[in-house]
Amino acid sequence: MDLFDAGMAEQLSHAPLADRMRPRHLEEVVGQAHVVGRDSLLCRSIADDRLFSIILWGPPGCGKTTIAGIIARETRSHFMEISAVLSGVKEIRKVIDAAGEQRRLHARRTILFVDEIHRFNKAQQDAFLHHVEKGLIILVGATTENPSFEVIPALVSRCRVVALKRLSKKQIRLILERALTDRERGLGHMNLTMSGEALDHIAAVSDGDVRIALTNLEAAAGFARQSTPDVKSGSTGAPMDVTLADVEQAVQKKALRYDKSGDQHFNLISAFHKSLRGSDPDAALYWMTRMMSAGEDPLYILRRMVRFAVEDVGLADPGALTVALNALEAFRFLGHPEGDDCLAQAAIYLATAPKSNRVYMAGKAVRREVENTGYLPVPLHIRNAPTEVMKQQGYHAGYKYAHDYPGGYVPQEYLPRELDGCSFYDPTARGYEATVKNRLEARQRIHRHDAGREKK
Repeated sequence: MDLFDAGMAEQLSHAPLADRMRPRHLEEVVGQAHVVGRDSLLCRSIADDRLFSIILWGPPGCGKTTIAGIIARETRSHFMEISAVLSGVKEIRKVIDAAGEQRRLHARRTILFVDEIHRFNKAQQDAFLHHVEKGLIILVGATTENPSFEVIPALVSRCRVVALKRLSKKQIRLILERALTDRERGLGHMNLTMSGEALDHIAAVSDGDVRIALTNLEAAAGFARQSTPDVKSGSTGAPMDVTLADVEQAVQKKALRYDKSGDQHFNLISAFHKSLRGSDPDAALYWMTRMMSAGEDPLYILRRMVRFAVEDVGLADPGALTVALNALEAFRFLGHPEGDDCLAQAAIYLATAPKSNRVYMAGKAVRREVENTGYLPVPLHIRNAPTEVMKQQGYHAGYKYAHDYPGGYVPQEYLPRELDGCSFYDPTARGYEATVKNRLEARQRIHRHDAGREKK
């Protein structure tokens, strides 16, 4: 056992940092509390040794393989692993035979981890069905693709789909800090120091992928060590500083100066918004890409575009709001990076759409009027009269039902008497709003003509 442990330690020391820092227990996993938390279904099933087949669905580097390994380590099952990229039906049959032998000779279940299960074709996925249903194997599949589309329905129905989340920059940074101080498996023996700015840059360029983040951290540490040969980190106890410049050289990507809570955040979103308002799609795309490259949350940018569609396009192009909302839903469905073009399409549409802020201005005007005049009673003729008492009070008396008149319109006052003649919405003659303007002007002419007849 001593020789075995020594061999394992030697093997671990030569493994990449991302592999060495892989969590060994559920409580070490960062960012997936809904899946591995103390009261989660998976945690309870492992504790009770009552496992079920699952498909782990999530972006690269979010912990799918790690969770599969923990399941194997913390249960009394036989563990086997295959990759859909390198395996076919022949390999699947060998796994099934080995699982049968484990059950027959040792009365043990087999956990089969299938990485990139979406790469298997229908026939290969079919090969699992009977054995999953009979409990010969507990299937743990991992995929970056939506199982609803990439895994056959029969297999999905026999498994529980567990969606893992993309890790945030804050969670990535926590993992990086852990790796810097861990002397057993991480870089703690190197006695490194690293600024928050440098750590934030690694977290930003990793795009939620822990594997990339740890690989970049290891590369930055190696680059810093090579660039300062006089400092033998760890041997003298003298700390070695890994700078932002070291990180930029190691990951080959400059850190964009951007603070999501500071001036740069507001400057860039202002530039983006004003470029859209100024109908410049090229500038809008540039400022949007600057924000996204610096780690801005795409959903924040999408929310701003939805707001812009109402505030600055309005009824000049009612389709702008639909485009912005569709881009929001499409990005949520596709994620990053496939969904980035959804933002670009929406930005171009909004920039090139006819502009009107009259809906926005009407909203401001009516809010100001309500604040100034307070509660004004609803005119009697547009109140409902469901009871006889209300009818006697004059509710609904004289109300004109618009559909009973030509064109579905009849002149009638709907505002409180004190606001008679007030107008809040003044449409422009741009885009679809020109149609709205013509329609309202035609109704105003009818209204004036009707008012003139009543005076005579």
